[in-house]
Order: sequence, then structure tokens, then C-alpha cells
Amino acid sequence: MTVGLDNRLRTWCVCFVAAVAITGCDQSSVSVEPSGNRLAASDHTIARNTALADKLDLANQQDFADARRGMIAQAPNTPVKSDAGVQLWNAGDYEFIQGEAPATVNPSLWRQAKLNNIRGLFKVDEGIYQLRGFDLANTSLIKSDSGWILVDPLTTLETTRSAMAFAEQHLGDIKLTAVIFTHSHIDHFGGVLALLNAEQAAADNVPIIAPEGFIEEATSENVIAGPAMTRRSGYMYGNSLERSPVGHVDTGLGKQPIFGSTSILEPTVLIDQPAVAMTIDGVEFEFYNMPNSEAPAELTFYLPQLKAFCGAELLSHVMHNIVTLRGAKVRDALAWSDYIGESIARLDKVEILFNSHHWPTWGHERIIAQMEQQQDMYKFTHDQTVRLANLGYTPKEIAERLTLPESLAGNFHLRGYYGTLSHNSKAVYQHYLGWYEGNPAQLNPLSPERSSHRYVEFMGGAANILEKATQSMAKGEYRWVAEVLNHLVFAQPDNNEAKQLLADAYRQLAYQAESGPWRDIYLTGAQELDKGKPDQSHDLALAKDFLLQVPMIEFMKVMSVRLDAEKAAGERLVLNILFTDQQENFVLTVRNSVMHYQQLPPVADADVSLSLSKPLFVDIMVGQAGIQQLLTSDALQVDGSVLALLKFFSLLDESNDNFNIVTP
Repeated sequence: MTVGLDNRLRTWCVCFVAAVAITGCDQSSVSVEPSGNRLAASDHTIARNTALADKLDLANQQDFADARRGMIAQAPNTPVKSDAGVQLWNAGDYEFIQGEAPATVNPSLWRQAKLNNIRGLFKVDEGIYQLRGFDLANTSLIKSDSGWILVDPLTTLETTRSAMAFAEQHLGDIKLTAVIFTHSHIDHFGGVLALLNAEQAAADNVPIIAPEGFIEEATSENVIAGPAMTRRSGYMYGNSLERSPVGHVDTGLGKQPIFGSTSILEPTVLIDQPAVAMTIDGVEFEFYNMPNSEAPAELTFYLPQLKAFCGAELLSHVMHNIVTLRGAKVRDALAWSDYIGESIARLDKVEILFNSHHWPTWGHERIIAQMEQQQDMYKFTHDQTVRLANLGYTPKEIAERLTLPESLAGNFHLRGYYGTLSHNSKAVYQHYLGWYEGNPAQLNPLSPERSSHRYVEFMGGAANILEKATQSMAKGEYRWVAEVLNHLVFAQPDNNEAKQLLADAYRQLAYQAESGPWRDIYLTGAQELDKGKPDQSHDLALAKDFLLQVPMIEFMKVMSVRLDAEKAAGERLVLNILFTDQQENFVLTVRNSVMHYQQLPPVADADVSLSLSKPLFVDIMVGQAGIQQLLTSDALQVDGSVLALLKFFSLLDESNDNFNIVTP
């Protein structure tokens, strides 16, 4: 029973850490070598990609000039490793991205991948520098009177150390006078403890500035559905794919997420008003709070002395996600558009635009034009989706009908390299109307596995489906083949011919995809049909510095959604869990197959009371301490029935972040 208790405590950690993509997932690339010519692009794919290339101004070099402008030094393609010597990522894996697009990559995505390969230290303007290509996001450095103001540490301690060491080779010693977190996504704060800790920040009077709600959102967004998001993230980012012309090439937003040691710091200054002016070590800032835009907690800022605007992730050189394909709460496209409009109204003197991803833009007219186009793109997606919904069109029908007007579609910074108009329009529909499209047939359909058996029977059996699907493949009807064969694979998961043909259809769809995530999703699905699921492992200790900052209420939320209702049927339990160093007690009640949690003083009639410190709790979760030994030590105190405690943990489900997706 004590081993089970260890496992269930660690389940909390896996669920939590996975949600914000900070687990130490095995990043080894899997080389997939299907037989024959299955990796080649079909004639239909080549024709489709050629037609797109003919429509776009691929010869336009403005973005390449901007991405290279001000380069002080190019970053070496040196692998970044953990303290244990494990390679976390290697920019050299992407050296193949040069020259003309291969037939197996959408030429527009290939162009974006080439731009995201431009890495190094850049001088944006006098007093503003950026480190780009060391992680998924950028770190910006602003010169102040007595040091440097750092904007957005990277995802991990390892990549942050690598980036800052490179910067110091060219800029000299970097003494921090402030740290700014622009928003609550981990690629913009996770490496902060590589720079300083809370004690150093206090001793040196270094303000840690963030938007209102930062710590809550940074430690809670997507926590409850952590395992599902982890599994889906593997598809969205192509974690297990080889880096090659037939594998992962780019996310659109940057090269790839980095998985390593993560951390967070509690902000000391919160931007909690729409506009806040302050001077930081001689540099004037105008901060703008923009919650519930690209992130639940987000700020932008303007530097009036430098005429420079940091758009955080409100602006970028892609169409962003209204809902991310790994799964998350839907973002508000209308609010997003309105925030950009508010920013335009303020920036009558702006000459520099730099953001949390990609390269800057220079010149007032170019900046305003870019911002207006981004504003219009999100407003178009919102308004036209709602217009068509009000005419009775369903999400799939809207996605098929919508195309950006040519005045927008021809701009590369609006292309669907990350988000797409297709899935963003569905997100807007979901925001207002939910999952149900209004057709009674969709109100209570059969499960995919049950319906697939009947589809196969209605369509004349597996042999007939395969014959017709092969004919459709020859015509380049890959979307239809994928839809039909998905039913056959779910009905007959051991039908290797069906799985192989479905994988071939997914592969051609990937080669045609302009969106990096769409490409990775299709290719990961094809890989798993051919080779099965990759093994996944989690080094939970990498997240320890992050977990120590997580409010305890978040762990209670995770526990409550892990309660197995069937196991808990008829059970009634009351527990006190006291975190001695936090002076926080939670009363957990199980009744009617539901777990409730309240932050209250300990109740006298509890079946069992558990007392321990938060660091000890985290040590248990990351596997650096075991319950079996602790139950007999002074570090953990159990008052009441140990059997009741073990019973409680036996009711918690194990997490599963490697469930089936392309097979039942």
C-alpha cells in the first residue's frame, strides 16, 4: 500500500507538470522508414505546393533582411545539455533547412523555418538587444543606467544560461536591474532562476514585474487536464519526430519547445491597471495590462525614450492560435483584436516593434500597417465566423467557406504557420456556441469505436473500403481517405493494410500543411500507425523549482479530478492535510463519489490528519523521498487512521499521458 501511495502522490506531479510542458520528456527522435516510396511526396502534393508557391511572393526578402538586421554574433549550433549530460536540444538538427523547399514540405512553411533558423545576438537599436533562436521564444535586454533590464527569461534554466553566457561574450557582464515577465506561458519565465533567485532580487533591489494574475495563471493554466494536454502536445510539436524534410521542420512560432529544468519567481510589481507608467533605473516605461488576450495574464509596454513597443505575444509574424491544438481554454479573438487597436491608438511616435517571438519591425508606417493587419485578421476571423453561424452554418462548414481577403492573405505575418483560419474559426464558434452544432444526429452519437464497426459494415466491409480508399488516394483525396480509413482502423486496429494506407494519407496531408503544428500532428499520427507509440519518461525533479512556487490549492484541484468515481462509490472520508511551513490546512471530504477541498482550520472529526512541509511534499512527488520511510520519521506526521489515509489514496486514479489517439 505504501508503494501505491508513493505512485499516487507522484501522479499529482505528473498531471500538474505535464500541463505546462515542463516535464523531462524523452526527446530522442524516432526515425521512421516505411517500406517502398511511402515517404515521397505524391504528384498531387507537389502540384498543390507548387500552386501555393506561385501565389506567394516567395522572392520577397524583407523579412530575411529584418531577421538578420543588427546581428552582433551568430549563435553556434552547440547542443544544450542538462546537468546530467542529457541533450535537451540541438539547433544543428535544423541545418538541413536551406535552399529551395523540398517536395515534402509546404514552401511557405519552409520559408518560415528558414527565418526561424536565423539565431544569435541582435542589436535592435541603441539600448535594445535580443537573443533569438536559443529557445522557442526570445529574451530581450534593455540597457539601463546601472545595468540591464531583462524581458522574458526562456523556458529552461539550461537554455537561459546558454543564451546569457553568449550575450556576456559580446556585451560584457550583465547585471540585472529588473526582470519583466510579459505573460504567463512558461517559455517566457521558466529559466528565471538561472539569473537570480528571490533572495538575490530582494538584496539587489531588482523588481520582478509581471501582469496582474501572473503567478496564478502561470501555475494553474491547463493544470486540471494535464495528462491529456501532454499527450496532445506530443502531436502538436512533433516531439518524437526526426528533424528532416520528412519530419519536423518548425513550429511556426520557433523551432521547438525545450524540455529541461524549470522555475518561476513571485513578481514584486504587478501591472494591475490598464496603463501604468514607471521609471526603472533611468528607463521610462509605459506598461499596458492586456488580460485574456493571447494569455490569461499578459502585458505589453512602450519605451517613449526609444520609441519602441514590445508587443509581447499579442503580435507576431504568424497567425496565432485562438485555441491551441494541444487543448486549452478558448481565447477571445474580439478582445485580442481590440487590444491591438488600443495599442495602435497609443503609438503615434513608435519607430520600433519587437515581440516575444520572431524578429522586429522598424519604421512607423510599416509598424502601424503590420499592427492594423494583425488587428483586422483577428477581427475578420471573429466577425465572419459569427456572421456565418448566425446564418446557420456549422463549424466545419464555416471553416470550408472562410478565406482571408487578398489584402490580408498576401502578408506573410498573417499566414497560418501556427494557428490557422480553419481551426481558429472553429474556436470562435466554440467560444459562443459550444460543441453542439444544432443537428440532432450529433446530440448523442455512438462512441467512435462502436460507430466505426457499423460504418465498416455499411460500407461493405474492410476489403471494399480498402479498394475504394486506394482509388481515392490515387486521386489525391487525402482528407476523405483519412476520414474513411479512420473508421476502419477503429473497427479493426490490427488491420495493418488499413493502418499503412491511413498513415500514407496523413503523410501527404502533412507535406501540404502550411501550419507547423498541423504538419507535426499528421506526421506523428502516421508514425504511430507505422511504429506504435514512443516511450515517454518524466524526470520530475527537473520541475522541482517550479513546483515549490505552485499554490497548494492547485494540487487540491488536481487531486479532485483524479478521484475514481466507481472506486469511491459508497465511501465517506474526511482528511486534514496541514502544510506546516505554509500554515495552510486543507480539509478534504469524499462523499457521493466526489472530492471537495476547502482551506480551513483542521476539523476535529477527520478520519486522519496528515502534517508535512511543502518542500517535503514536493520531494515525495518528484521521487526524492518515499512515503514508506517517511511514515516512521518525524518529518511526516499522521494522526488518526493510517488505513484511512491509504484508503483515500487508493481512490485516486493513476494518470495516463500516453493514451491511444490514432487507434482505439
